[in-house]
Amino acid sequence: MNVIVSNKYQSLLATLDIDIIKSINGEFEVEDLISQFTNFYFNKMVLDITAIKNYQDISTLQTLSVNMDVSNIILLLDDSEIVNSPRYLSALVSMGIYNFTRNIDAIKFLINNPNTYKDVAQYHQLNAVNMVSDDNNSNSGTINKLGLRVIGIKNVTEHSGSTTLTYLLKKHLEKKYSCIAVEVDEHDFIYLNDKELKATSSLDLPSFIATHSDAEVILVDLNDRGSISSCTEVIYLIEPGLVKLNKLIRKDKRTFEKLKDKKIVLNRSVLSEKDIKDFEYESRSKVFFNIPNLDDKVDQHKIIYDFLIKLGFVRFEETSEETKSSKLFNIFKS
Repeated sequence: MNVIVSNKYQSLLATLDIDIIKSINGEFEVEDLISQFTNFYFNKMVLDITAIKNYQDISTLQTLSVNMDVSNIILLLDDSEIVNSPRYLSALVSMGIYNFTRNIDAIKFLINNPNTYKDVAQYHQLNAVNMVSDDNNSNSGTINKLGLRVIGIKNVTEHSGSTTLTYLLKKHLEKKYSCIAVEVDEHDFIYLNDKELKATSSLDLPSFIATHSDAEVILVDLNDRGSISSCTEVIYLIEPGLVKLNKLIRKDKRTFEKLKDKKIVLNRSVLSEKDIKDFEYESRSKVFFNIPNLDDKVDQHKIIYDFLIKLGFVRFEETSEETKSSKLFNIFKS
């Protein structure tokens, strides 16, 4: 069932032949929409952009993108010059808002066939950061900066530990690689007391990457809702607890279908190898790696080195073995 939030285009949206669970009309503060629908379960929200107060200020849409799952929102644009400007449309894509249209007839199609980044990449302006794709219609653009890897860490189940894992990966990577870690649209890094950790917004992430393109690796903490569009690869975190998994499936039954061929990483996991096989069978998915609960105060974890090696960071192959060997002597320490 779907939600309609309308204002200027109320009469047009009333003609949509879709299942509706709730419909509201008027002009609303973006915070009011967030408060009303964050915990309200629906398939898609058809959002008349004129129903958002101060919508021509792109930061208003940024607030929406940070606090709601924009993959479930279809944005009906108005005909204003600002909203249809290349800068505004590019900003929408940077925030992960891919489903936008000025055509009322396109809305029903987008409900059943949501856009991917590839469908809206032509609107994305990355300035100094060059987007490239191969000649065979690759699935998405990637950032080509002399081998720079921009790795997004994104929570699939809510609060699955992207911030702590990003921090741990950075602490390990910087031993062998030039690495920068940045979080998007949040400020949780400040609690880790590491002045080298950075923060930026979804809107400014492309320029941040361009500015730091001399690094070998940029880790991007996407938290729960950050846009993946500026990343060369993404790690999708799932905390495989019963409550979180059931909540995830109730929110979107197609979650694992959408994650097909993605790097699914189980985080804070207590699953055995047999449990993982059962998980893969039931979810019809493939687990890339399994990470247990880790002490974030410890500087070295063999499991993190193993994870980095699987990601292709070959400089750690020797380090992983050294860490494994050194643990044998920990029992002799007083």
